[in-house]
Amino acid sequence: MNLQKQLNELSQKMQSILSDDVKKLMEKSSLDLINSSLIENSLKKGDKIPNFSLPNATGKLVNIQDLLTTSSFLIISFYRGGWCPYCSLELRALEQNLSTIKEVGATLVAISPQTPDNSLSTIEKNELSFEVLSDIGNKISHQFGLTFTVSEQLRPIYESFGINLLQSNGDESYELPIPATYIIDKNGLIIDSFVKTDYTQRLAPEEIIIKILSY
Repeated sequence: MNLQKQLNELSQKMQSILSDDVKKLMEKSSLDLINSSLIENSLKKGDKIPNFSLPNATGKLVNIQDLLTTSSFLIISFYRGGWCPYCSLELRALEQNLSTIKEVGATLVAISPQTPDNSLSTIEKNELSFEVLSDIGNKISHQFGLTFTVSEQLRPIYESFGINLLQSNGDESYELPIPATYIIDKNGLIIDSFVKTDYTQRLAPEEIIIKILSY
């Protein structure tokens, strides 16, 4: 089953268990994001990515320039956190296609605002073998123009789902990145990007591979 079909089925399942009031709040939040200038101001095809270093799941600093020199392409997947079932589906799909991603000359990293300990839990839960980096405080997400703040109305809903953003991210900002995928060449130039305010939409690994092969 392809990734988007899995995401659609998960979305239908979630919709079936949510109350009408919760659905309305979530729909309003989604509409607010759509009407914001977040997408327009985010980094996109033709832009250069900033140079940065982030800790991996064991706390070791990983420099993005070092990753750019190890292969022809770099894939960066920004995800919300291991608590997000949509993100977990995407991460597992990327892992399943990792050998092909490497064969086409690409290195893959995933980035979220989770602390390294929580990133390690995400790796273990989803059996990931690629680097998962911690963007504490969403500093890099801000540079990519991907950051938004979870509304006060949605925070208790997250908590009712067992999602503790304060514990997950180690701060009280309630900031998250919108999910995004970037394909970057050796010079740090973005050759393709997938940035959506709808967190149920993700770029399938097969599409990433096709985009690299057609570059």
